[in-house]
Amino acid sequence: MMKKFTVFSRPDEISSEICRKLIEDILPYGYVRDDDHPDIVFVIGGDGTFLYAVHQILRKKGVNTDHVRFYGIHTGTLGFYTDFKDSDYDEFVRCLVENKVWEVDFPLLQAIYGEDNKHNAINEIRIENPARTQKLDVYINGDYFETFRGTGMCVCTQLGSTAFNRSLGGAVIQEGLDLIELTEIAGLHHSKARSLFAPIVLRNDSVIEFRTDSFKGAVLGCDADVYPLDGYTSLTIRLCRTTSVRTLRGRDVYYLDRLRALF
Repeated sequence: MMKKFTVFSRPDEISSEICRKLIEDILPYGYVRDDDHPDIVFVIGGDGTFLYAVHQILRKKGVNTDHVRFYGIHTGTLGFYTDFKDSDYDEFVRCLVENKVWEVDFPLLQAIYGEDNKHNAINEIRIENPARTQKLDVYINGDYFETFRGTGMCVCTQLGSTAFNRSLGGAVIQEGLDLIELTEIAGLHHSKARSLFAPIVLRNDSVIEFRTDSFKGAVLGCDADVYPLDGYTSLTIRLCRTTSVRTLRGRDVYYLDRLRALF
């Protein structure tokens, strides 16, 4: 039974009050706060808070993410990472203390470049160049696919298909389909520059490599984290096979209901 916990809360009045109450309510059940080596991470806020919490835990030294579970309550409209809204607080706690929860794992994308640079993301990994047109030779599973020119490229998971990918005009992938998607960011399309000009959905074992003469001015976006790419000329994105994000669920929420909450 998971007993060591930490909490990440959005800094608004409702979230802060739920955070205070949650800590007070679970301590009698043997839970002990341990921000350095938690077994369970409570997330109170929106999807952005959830992403922030995951990245903070991934950065912690000495924390085995395979032993960490995330359990969230959404203080707003229904989110993709959580099953409960703030009005469901009592049920949220009851499911936990009565152990009426089950585990759902979400895959992580991983970007690899240089000798030892590795960064993970839940929603998407982006190559973006706000300074100039970025040329990218795209290889899929080692085979040349296309040459892209434009602002950049976005690679997303099924879960991330409803996030930035959707804003780019990418396809929404239904829950349960373990796929990844490649979508252009502001591509150039004329007689001298042509690419697919459409999202492409790929198998989950696909390896996408981007090669270029220069990444000058470009950045790598991993969810909300950003890293400079100056000085590198190639980058590979694939699903991470060693680490995933393990969440707890306490109720079944129909996927299309989650999707409808977006619009």
